[in-house]
Amino acid sequence: MTRQDRSGPPLNRRRTAMPPALAAEHLSEAGEKSAYAFRTISEVSEELDVPQHVLRFWETRFGQIRPVKRAGGRRYYRPNDVELVAGIRQLLHVQRYTIAGAQRVLKENGVRFVQAVGRGEAVAAEPLVQDAEAETGAFADPERAALAVALDELRACRALLDGLRTPPDA
Repeated sequence: MTRQDRSGPPLNRRRTAMPPALAAEHLSEAGEKSAYAFRTISEVSEELDVPQHVLRFWETRFGQIRPVKRAGGRRYYRPNDVELVAGIRQLLHVQRYTIAGAQRVLKENGVRFVQAVGRGEAVAAEPLVQDAEAETGAFADPERAALAVALDELRACRALLDGLRTPPDA
């Protein structure tokens, strides 16, 4: 009997399980992990309603998010990492901070503050006016007036072009 005739995984490719140091000691009666257990990126993604690719992107923008990476690049988030990601999510998605604004909150107030924001124990100040303007694309009054004039001119040009496209009445 050759290796290929056997059912199951090949002998040279063992399935890598979560190391005992990272695994949850006990599961609750409902089958959920304890609060102190490490979580995979899919579990964090589901728990916080943030896509996995966004979590990986946030890791590049927020150096404070440092999940344990095992062989093959598999990520395991510590409870503190999950709280930090929850705080960043609160700042970005709920309070409408920009990434630069959330980075500023982290720098000025620290990781523990942002974790407390994620737990709902603290509230960050409203984003700065500059952050809000950058996000909404708000313009100053003179710029707004100039854009309104340009828009009117473009609408007039469009009306002229529409007139050229329609055949004359026969």
